[in-house]
Amino acid sequence: MVTRGGAEIRSAHLPVMFAQVMEGLQVKADGTYLDGTFGRGGHARGVLQRLGPGGRLLLMDKDPEAIAVAGREFGGDPRVAIFRGSFADLARWDATAAGLDGVLLDLGVSSPQLDVAERGFSFGKDGPLDMRMDPDSGESAAQWLARADEQAIADVLWTYGEERMSRRIARAIVAARAQQPILRTAQLAGLIASVMPRGEHKIHPATRSFQAIRIFINRELADLETGLDAALARLHTGGRLAVISFHSLEDRIVKRFIAGHAKAPPANRRMPELNAFVPTLRTLGNAQKADAAETAANPRARSAVLRVAEKLAAQGAAP
Repeated sequence: MVTRGGAEIRSAHLPVMFAQVMEGLQVKADGTYLDGTFGRGGHARGVLQRLGPGGRLLLMDKDPEAIAVAGREFGGDPRVAIFRGSFADLARWDATAAGLDGVLLDLGVSSPQLDVAERGFSFGKDGPLDMRMDPDSGESAAQWLARADEQAIADVLWTYGEERMSRRIARAIVAARAQQPILRTAQLAGLIASVMPRGEHKIHPATRSFQAIRIFINRELADLETGLDAALARLHTGGRLAVISFHSLEDRIVKRFIAGHAKAPPANRRMPELNAFVPTLRTLGNAQKADAAETAANPRARSAVLRVAEKLAAQGAAP
């Protein structure tokens, strides 16, 4: 499993799967679109270029640095509105109340977050062990590791990182913190590497653990589930949902969400059918991956998976 917490690099000039995302969204000149993960605006620029004077682009991100970039680059455009917060809260933003023609979610951590050591996302750059996408909210990774018991740490490493050595790593963390606090990314990465089996590793031994802790600290999977429900509720009939995932846990949630709204569950012959299934989404093609040319130019695209769906008319609604 390859994650963005490892070698992949986000480029503001090469947003992942740009052409496929634009094709999937089918941007209408007078439509309203929401980019729930602005980052540094690579996809947002593409949407805005396709909008006419009557179009609308709504930008969200919980990272204050991303919001600052959005304000500098797009704040003067009357078609653009900006909101700092998680896309899980998109339905609470008044600007979405009139409905949306498209929603884009580009999941995970961005390279500006990885590149700044002080954010604590990367074991490749020593810095404070923080990992919060919103540094003004919640507890840091260091604070959580200081208080969590061994079983809780092991559960997080296994559940969100699929780390087979989760118990061994958790035991080492608890033993090490008894001697001194674990406050730095290099300190944690070195500790994890010291207890991993010898051998050839295609990825750094700390990759899965860093991913797991980051996902847990930022409630990424819970926010994704809530955000998908909110996006479906806000989309107009015919509106498009486009989601880029970077690891199996994210993609599994997106895949199940779309399938659950697009096709009826298997029938149970022993149970009476109480209500006929009414689809609310239509899957548009299969899961898409970046081609060889893009992965060569942008290594982080290797693990990207794009899924696109279209909202269907409600039963009985006028065509």
